[in-house]
Amino acid sequence: MKLSLPHSSPMRRKAFTYGVATASFQIEGGAEHRLPCIWDTFCATPGKIRDGSDGQVACDHFNRWREDLDLIQSLGVDAYRFSIAWGRILHQDGSVNEAGAQFYLDLLDEMNRRNIKAYVTLYHWDLPQHLADQGGWLNRETAYQFRDYADKVTRLFGDRVHAYATFNEPFCSAYLGYEVGIHAPGEASAAKGRQAAHHILLAHGLAMPVLQRNAPNALNGIVLNFTPCYPLTDSDADKAAADYADDYINQWYIKPLFDGEYPEIIQSLPEAVQPQIQPGDMEIIAQPLDFLGVNFYTREMYRAADSAPYESVIVEGVERTDIGWEIYPQAFTDLLVSLNERYRLPPIYITENGAAMADQVVDGEVPDEDRIRYYQGHLAAVDSAISQGVDVRGYFAWSLMDNFEWAEGYLKRFGLVRVDYDTQQRTIKASGYAYRDFIGERD
Repeated sequence: MKLSLPHSSPMRRKAFTYGVATASFQIEGGAEHRLPCIWDTFCATPGKIRDGSDGQVACDHFNRWREDLDLIQSLGVDAYRFSIAWGRILHQDGSVNEAGAQFYLDLLDEMNRRNIKAYVTLYHWDLPQHLADQGGWLNRETAYQFRDYADKVTRLFGDRVHAYATFNEPFCSAYLGYEVGIHAPGEASAAKGRQAAHHILLAHGLAMPVLQRNAPNALNGIVLNFTPCYPLTDSDADKAAADYADDYINQWYIKPLFDGEYPEIIQSLPEAVQPQIQPGDMEIIAQPLDFLGVNFYTREMYRAADSAPYESVIVEGVERTDIGWEIYPQAFTDLLVSLNERYRLPPIYITENGAAMADQVVDGEVPDEDRIRYYQGHLAAVDSAISQGVDVRGYFAWSLMDNFEWAEGYLKRFGLVRVDYDTQQRTIKASGYAYRDFIGERD
């Protein structure tokens, strides 16, 4: 089974960037060589991770990074998106950990030698535990700590990096981590979720001028995830519920970046839930961006509820991935077109898209045609958005390889490459070969 797009598609051109993506805590391991982070603490809390696992070893990328670069190069991609572990590159006092820094410098230098562009994410959820002990993202000071961290990293890396993202998915850090508590640090309070979100966005805004100063030749931006919200029926009540959910889940994180304000629903929240916003904060947050990273996996359905602004609905009889997410590529097109109509956007990169599937190993191979179908549908959805005027410049498959999937542990596999966690053997799946061949057929 192949991946294909019409010959006329801009996504068939060499100028369009294709890559693969990972995150530090999910693949690196090497925990003894870095500071503890909130996910170490969360993993050590009984009942938080479905299979009781942790990220101490993960994919052992810390020791196998050269082998993994061989894998990346064999897939023929233009770029590799990965994140920096804050607690690996800085000591607790904020000074540079020379050994940790060297790990990333060696990785970057080898990527540049192989002509693989580095797309670096500064924060992919692994806040050092000592900062969490001081309040984490509930503490406004953490935003300034992040600015200083961004300053040190960008000075250290010099001109080695093609693109920087300040944050990956602020929604997940704030909502899943502080509002509903299913991610680290496991807080569960609407007020904490909204305040954490504001401080993360503030941290982004504080860091952007630092990135532009220290890395003027890099693309500097942020990565947001979106889960489009659809009404269960065409009733006005269900449409209003879906609109409210969209503002609360999606627009809350993008509107401040481009409009310098939160959605109007902020006024409907109890005063105790509304974040504390200091004068000038929104101007800091709304810094110009060189690019916007968009992560997309699925959509959600909503209906009106008696005791809440909206209620999520599980729809029966639809195709889903192994993690339970509906496969609905049209939502990807709808999302990109609607964002483009709503905001004055910089160029967009699809920084994550992919599927967890119940892979089977057959005679040493992984014939994951269901994943190939997922990619085919979603690549076509991006192509459709481009044809409707959306400026998309690149696409990163999530993920390079199977890894620690947060609260799911190692139960869900998103990789183009299979990882045997007992032996650390890597096996390219059929989807990996299909992605390689598709990229190799560009004009």
